[in-house]
Amino acid sequence: MPVVTRDLLAARDLAAELAIRAGCLQLERRDTLKMGAPKAHANDVVSDVDIASERLIVDGIHAAWPDDEMQAEEGNGRGGTSGWSWIIDPLDGTRNYISRTGPWSVCIALYHGDQPRMAVVHDPAAGETFTAVDGGGAFLNGQPIAASSGPPLAEALIGISFQPNVRTKTRVGTVLRELLPLCGDIRRVPAALNLVYQASGRLDGGLALDTNLWDIAAGALIAREAGVTLGGRAADYTPELTIGAAPSLWAELAEKARAITAG
Repeated sequence: MPVVTRDLLAARDLAAELAIRAGCLQLERRDTLKMGAPKAHANDVVSDVDIASERLIVDGIHAAWPDDEMQAEEGNGRGGTSGWSWIIDPLDGTRNYISRTGPWSVCIALYHGDQPRMAVVHDPAAGETFTAVDGGGAFLNGQPIAASSGPPLAEALIGISFQPNVRTKTRVGTVLRELLPLCGDIRRVPAALNLVYQASGRLDGGLALDTNLWDIAAGALIAREAGVTLGGRAADYTPELTIGAAPSLWAELAEKARAITAG
């Protein structure tokens, strides 16, 4: 892999600017959006606003770093030769966005090889921009954030995110049946916001099941930089299973989550 230096703060600033611009586009075009055909399954929806947002982000990054790879959910990705990869979800939570029933976000992460180095998650409706640079802490609108103090599981607020296909919804039914009686309460939120809400202490822990890399890449780095402990089926989190928790809650939640999702 070529050795390429990168100003991660400049990358963060550009990613935040592009995410905010995409968020403004989403707010402006919400009343006039046009739906496309579902992708992988009936609940995997996409609109012309998703596609326009992705093009805005991809074009902005390509203008600054034309040799970088871009992995983008809606098909506007590009190959690269620099060793740096941008992981882009232009609208995480499309169902919430189009139905006006919950939050959504714009997610941009920068990897060097297989290591996340910078991340931005922007919530357009709330006007909140979560950012992190590897080793530099996590921030919300420029102010430092940190994971919760971690109450016991019986009092903890846990986020859950999942791919809404039939197989995964069946698995989630088991998770809800088994986990809800053990914790304080559960909130369903899109994967990126699940992770940044843990980073800001709004959630004490969370699970994401059967997601894609672009759903979790940005949020996971922000959560890690805020002090959230992350893992999956084994030590490392994966799109198949991402578990996050405040450090004092981690062992208890991870044990229960791994057992419940093992089937």
